[in-house]
Amino acid sequence: MHMSMSDHMTANQRSVHRGASASSDRPLAIEAHGLVKSFDGTRAVSGVDLAVREGAIYGVLGPNGAGKTTTLRMLLGIIDPDEGVRRVFGHDRPHDIGRLIGYLPEERGLYPAMKAIEAIAFMGALRGLSLKEGRERGLELLERHDLAHAAQRQIRQLSKGMAQTVQLLGTLVHRPRLVVLDEPFSGLDAINQGKLEAMIRSLAEDGVTVLFSTHVIHHAERLCEGVAIIAGGKVPYAGSVEAARDRIPAQVRLETRAREGGWTAALPPDTRREGDFFHFPLPESGVEPLLKQLIEGEAGILSLSIERAGLHDAFVAIAGEAAARQLEADAAGDRP
Repeated sequence: MHMSMSDHMTANQRSVHRGASASSDRPLAIEAHGLVKSFDGTRAVSGVDLAVREGAIYGVLGPNGAGKTTTLRMLLGIIDPDEGVRRVFGHDRPHDIGRLIGYLPEERGLYPAMKAIEAIAFMGALRGLSLKEGRERGLELLERHDLAHAAQRQIRQLSKGMAQTVQLLGTLVHRPRLVVLDEPFSGLDAINQGKLEAMIRSLAEDGVTVLFSTHVIHHAERLCEGVAIIAGGKVPYAGSVEAARDRIPAQVRLETRAREGGWTAALPPDTRREGDFFHFPLPESGVEPLLKQLIEGEAGILSLSIERAGLHDAFVAIAGEAAARQLEADAAGDRP
């Protein structure tokens, strides 16, 4: 007999929950209550609430046009909400603490003729660094990310992935406590996406809070401690990724030697059969009582696995099929 569970159903699950509990002790880097924004009479964002702890990686997940960029810009004070309040590190005027924040907008923009090191230094100067210090820090960052050879090359001479990395390094050069990235993975190939994920994890390990928007579920699932799901300008869910997944019961996949027998009465009423396998939601009482009945009934258990729902299933349950289809279409159209 072979029995297995997904990695989130064992000791790792307990450690994740302990980490989530510990995170609640950290102060809030960002909080928003009832944010509303309209443009030309059309409501773009309606009643956004979210809370991001210091040092967390937090995602705003939703299809294109859902209101992600508008939400980020309100949080940063680039635009003001029509209603509601937002605070960054306790300040309700984020512009007053601009030096603590690094922002990478969705619309990338560097001067094509500017050298990479000068572009980084220039972005640092916008946050209060001297050009000299910006160049020194910029070279350190380029070296750390194996791009020192590109320091004196013009932006137009760089690949798309390298140019985007240079702009990201310019966002980080002043060593912000909060980094906000709007669709940072858009247009990157798999290799550069992996490098960006590693960079985001490294920032969080250093205590930096990272907030990013995305329409790609697996980035949010792999990276984020918390997530706000946004669709149609509304946020039907904001909380931990774990809690979002827990909204859908784990699924049991059972394979037995016996095809029929009295033991089948022990299976939940919503069990479906596919060949030699039975599929059903994990009972509230757990799997142990069921196992006892199957063994006593001589079902002949060949394999049993328990798999938790992924964030995609949670997104469908929370935001609906139409939003999930749009999310998938956006992700497909984004592949380089």
